Amino acid sequence: MCLVGCSEDRCRCGYLRSRHVDEAIKPEDHALGSWDINRHVREARTDAFGTICFGGLGHKTAKYVRVSSDTRPEVLYELLTEQWKLTPPNLLISVTGGAKNFYLKARLKNMFHRGLIKVAQTTGAWILTGGTNTGVMKHVGQAVRSYALSSSLNGHIVAIGVATWGIIHNRHTLVNPEGSFPAHYDADAKGQGHLSCLDHNHTHFLLVDNGTHGQYGVEIELRALLEKCISGKKLANQASGVTIPVVCVVLDGGPGTLNTMYNAMLNGTPCVVLEGSGRIADVVANVAELPVSRVTIALIQQLMKKFFGQEYEGFSDAKIIDWTKKIQDIIRMPHLLTVFRVTADSYGDVDVAILRALLKASRSGECLGGESSQRQLELAVAWNRVDIAKTEIFTDESQWKSEQLHKAMFTALVGNKPDFVSLLLENGVSLRDFLQKETLCDLYKLLPNCLFLRRLAKRASTSQNLSRSPFKMHPRAISTQSQTISLSHVSVEVRRLLGSFTQHIYPPSATVYNLDTSTASDSVKESPDPQTNPERDLFLWAIIHNNKELAEIFWEECQDCMAAALAASKILKKLAEEGHDADEGEEMIKLAKHYEKRAMDVFSECYSCDEERAQKLLVRVSPFWGRTTCLRMALEADTQKFVAQSGVQGLLTQIWCGELSVENPVWRVLVCIIFCPLIYMPFLDYRRDEAIQREAEKKEEINTIESITGSVMYKSHSLGELSEEMQAKPLNGWMRLVSLYSSPQVKFYMNIVSYFGFLALFAVVLIVDFQPAPSGSEILLYIWIFSLVCEEIRQLFYDPDGFGFHKKAKMYINDLWNILDVLSIVLFIIGLGFRLDDTLFYAGKIVLCIDFMVFCLRLMAIFTISRTLGPKIIIVKRMMLDMFFFMFLLSIWVVAYGVAKQGILIHNEDRLGWILRGAVYEPYLTIFGDVPKNIDNTEFDISACSMNGSDPLKPKCPVLNEDEMPAFPEWLTIIMLCVYLLFANILLLNLLIAIFNFTFQEVQDNTDRIWKFQRYELIKEYHSRPAAPPPFILLSHLYMFLRSVLLRRPAKQELSGAEEEELLSWEALMKDKYLMSTKQEQLHSTERRIQDTAQKVSTLCDRLDRDEDPSSGSALKRLARLEEQVLQSAKALQWIMDSLKSPGVPAKDAPSLNVTLPDDSTDSSTNPAEKDEFFHVKARQLHYPDSRVTRFPVPEEKVPWEVSFSSYCPLYYTSSDTGDSTDGNPAGRTGLRGRGVLPRLGPNCSLDLILTRLNIHQVLCAFDVIYKHKYQLLFLISFQVFEVYKGYVDDHRNTDDAWVETTVLNLHLDRDSPLLTDINRMVTAGPASCLTRLWDISAWGSL
Repeated sequence: MCLVGCSEDRCRCGYLRSRHVDEAIKPEDHALGSWDINRHVREARTDAFGTICFGGLGHKTAKYVRVSSDTRPEVLYELLTEQWKLTPPNLLISVTGGAKNFYLKARLKNMFHRGLIKVAQTTGAWILTGGTNTGVMKHVGQAVRSYALSSSLNGHIVAIGVATWGIIHNRHTLVNPEGSFPAHYDADAKGQGHLSCLDHNHTHFLLVDNGTHGQYGVEIELRALLEKCISGKKLANQASGVTIPVVCVVLDGGPGTLNTMYNAMLNGTPCVVLEGSGRIADVVANVAELPVSRVTIALIQQLMKKFFGQEYEGFSDAKIIDWTKKIQDIIRMPHLLTVFRVTADSYGDVDVAILRALLKASRSGECLGGESSQRQLELAVAWNRVDIAKTEIFTDESQWKSEQLHKAMFTALVGNKPDFVSLLLENGVSLRDFLQKETLCDLYKLLPNCLFLRRLAKRASTSQNLSRSPFKMHPRAISTQSQTISLSHVSVEVRRLLGSFTQHIYPPSATVYNLDTSTASDSVKESPDPQTNPERDLFLWAIIHNNKELAEIFWEECQDCMAAALAASKILKKLAEEGHDADEGEEMIKLAKHYEKRAMDVFSECYSCDEERAQKLLVRVSPFWGRTTCLRMALEADTQKFVAQSGVQGLLTQIWCGELSVENPVWRVLVCIIFCPLIYMPFLDYRRDEAIQREAEKKEEINTIESITGSVMYKSHSLGELSEEMQAKPLNGWMRLVSLYSSPQVKFYMNIVSYFGFLALFAVVLIVDFQPAPSGSEILLYIWIFSLVCEEIRQLFYDPDGFGFHKKAKMYINDLWNILDVLSIVLFIIGLGFRLDDTLFYAGKIVLCIDFMVFCLRLMAIFTISRTLGPKIIIVKRMMLDMFFFMFLLSIWVVAYGVAKQGILIHNEDRLGWILRGAVYEPYLTIFGDVPKNIDNTEFDISACSMNGSDPLKPKCPVLNEDEMPAFPEWLTIIMLCVYLLFANILLLNLLIAIFNFTFQEVQDNTDRIWKFQRYELIKEYHSRPAAPPPFILLSHLYMFLRSVLLRRPAKQELSGAEEEELLSWEALMKDKYLMSTKQEQLHSTERRIQDTAQKVSTLCDRLDRDEDPSSGSALKRLARLEEQVLQSAKALQWIMDSLKSPGVPAKDAPSLNVTLPDDSTDSSTNPAEKDEFFHVKARQLHYPDSRVTRFPVPEEKVPWEVSFSSYCPLYYTSSDTGDSTDGNPAGRTGLRGRGVLPRLGPNCSLDLILTRLNIHQVLCAFDVIYKHKYQLLFLISFQVFEVYKGYVDDHRNTDDAWVETTVLNLHLDRDSPLLTDINRMVTAGPASCLTRLWDISAWGSL
């Protein structure tokens, strides 16, 4: 509220007098003096906040608040981040420049728009502008509008406008003491006058008010404080103290923009100037590469006149001098100044120029050496700009240690930045050093919200509760952490996802409470320590939260890649099954299929190279993935395509044949089963015989090559490879017999014969020999059934893979053939119980007859091994499921018609059998053409029915009339029958046929793959089945029981360490070969060629546009240099011709050939005298330290006293000392008279002592000690002292009448010096009498 300063109709604050209350404009208030904001304006609670709704298409909204000009910036930052829920930025881009509308060339405008939005979105930056719809703010708004919703750039752009409340047009619509949600703002520029409208493309507005109206620039101070506040905040996810970087982007602009730019660079903020945007930006861009000595007042006047036009006429000489001084100071800070030139190829785009400017400023900041590089890397990771990191940080000259990249690696992993992860791995990150146990735990704690994290937290909470339970438990250790996620929790959860057949992948650091439902009771288990593998750990971490990019990077680094891919497929399918998010589940299934294909491709590459090694990879136990095999993992993950590969099927065929050769015809095997002596003849081939034969052929080949070439090296090398095969010996007679009958193939054929014999015996008993007293054949049948029961029990409890009883029972029940086995055994037991009871003897036979049907259906299982009939069994299973659902649909029509028909024809039928017959059975038969006769009166026979339903063998007669004929409406029953047959017989049956046809086609396309996958279960069953068929299998069961009780169970055979390492190295080589071939295919694909061609065309067009630009500065300069060279060549040729024409006459002096170098070389060709000339810089800084005094601007050319400077009129700043002035500063003008803050006029002498020594690590160090009292150094007089420098010091406290002079001495101390201990203690303690600085100068060379 304004209180004083009113004149006529308008107050000094800019508002009309009518806007004030009477109390605010009392005449007596004028006695307080001139109008002052601090005295005559008071604050009140804000009455403008909420959401702005801009009119027009789209109805864009933005949040806003009206704040006081002296609001603390911390409050504003809290408002932005906590109230408005903005994510803290990784970069702050402050865009400044012309506040008036100015023209940007189309090319520069597009580059600015594209680059600004790209850098904002890729780095998560905030854009800070003036917020109005004019000048540079309007261009920023257009950039947000044009590119924020682009298909190639996704994300939300944060554009914050900091504007002056008093200059906003139509601001009354924003006022609402209760808040406006929303406030409808009209951005119509009509009638705005000197006011401005808000830009509707900004997302947030801070409207700064100081009580004035129509005064621009009120927000400048608060905006600068807000930028400084934000720049002091730490980057998100950064623990190293790296703060949010700030960059200033300058377009166009006038004197105010120059002041903003100057102050920003003094505060260490880098500035990016866009050349070609106009006015002050072009002035700075034109002199940026010139030496300071060439930036004269005349040059600045010339450039101002060129770029400001008519506006230049209003500039005074004093302002030109001031601006020249500021421009000189600006170009003295090249590390903070970056000029973006449209015609230059160095920066490419505006976003690259902005980020390079920040890195350049960071490189030249306070951080030295590795610390500066670390900060640059952290900034690049925060911005997620790999291109900047490649070109600016990871250069050929940079040398990085692995530990220096660990922090960036952790940030890239947590922030999901796969490109940076790949870049860091390429530049030397050692995953084994990086991924410590604590690091991996932190990664799991920082997982994004996903199903696995929720289960992990729940498991950790459960473990904590169990650790506090009063029950008796005997843990090895109890964790002291509260609800902390540990690797033991991860291991238990991963084991649950992989399956209980696997072991824990991480050793338990504390007690692991096994809560797996597959065990009978909870128990405490300790797992063996598995091998550590950081690539596996990171791949697993990426898989469980469905991160495809990171998972792909670490899969390529995995040593056991095929097992890793199959494990990932299993985990992802399990997570997709348990999750509730359909979209996320679909993505997981897609990723699971991707890794299934990866495993297939790697195995195919291995199998095509070496079949034997590839099959070893399938059955080798993987120590990294729960000590299971790839084949077992593939089956558990239901990867049908992987199992269907020829290499996997070849291994299964070898397992199926056992020791027999896969080349043996079936008929030979059957003959040998019947007549076993044939195995001692060359009638049946064995795999051992084939291996010996291959060995002999190789030896013969070696001998043949030796006889021709005489190569000894080839012989020794070959014998080394055959060393294992040379130990193979032929099978003896007993082993041939055992190998024959232990082959799964032979077991299968023998069990088929046995099963046919069992069915024949069962049929004989049922048809011929079913007596009240069991006969011998029936007792044999009982023994046979008992052997089948024992085998089923063995299959249920036999668990070589360690699944656990719960998992094994679930797998057993899920098999259809096992269900038929259990059903047949249960029916036989029921039938046997009935058969032994005389009263139920016949019922028992009926049950056994039904049981015989079930046993016959079980016979279909033998066809699953057949390549022809096996797929048909699969089709029959699928059709049975289809028919089950169809029968439910059909039963609706059958019951509907049957009940209606029965109710119309028969009155009050109470016999249940005849009710079901009429309501269900007869309608069902009607579908197959058995049309009932009782619906038509023409075939009615009263003798065929019972009038009152007393005859149980006859149906009840329908309701009769007087003529003893049916009284029901015949036409209705016929219509009902027709409709029923139309829908049931035509529609539904044809629908069933169509369903069967669809199922057949669907399964037929994949029937081969499905059959190959299910074939494994049959092979596994007969591989573990005893050799003897039922009923002789009882002897095998007895032998197995005795062996399990009396003998120790043999351990699994595993590869030796050398074989394991060699096999994994070969697998990794095949994986790299596969990845290389895949990349080559992608490079030569049509889509990639089109992309490359489009990129090349775009680059060519860009360069053509750049060369055709008439304002291209580089083209004009090249033409000017060319013209100059042509002119000089013409003069030289003329001189040569004159000399040749007058050989006896001395020629004129040869013209000097001055070669004009490019602009890049201009600085280096400067006059040496000009370089040696010294002018103080710090002593001419405009802001004098520790005061509010501003120096008179002294440009570089006006520093010497010899140079005339008529307008030089500096202020006089001194203390109470009024001594006479001296002759003047020996280094020239400083822009301030008096002694300033120095103690005396004239020279103020000081002493600087440099102590050097060699530390214990032989590194040269220097102590720069500045003493306040020189007498404290008298104890060093006895030592040899070297004078390094004596003279004038460019100090920021210097004035024209007072300056600092110093003497620099160097004292070098040996390591054995007695004073070294005292000096070290003095430096460490840092006494108040001295200021010390320690520098490591080992990299500076010798002093």
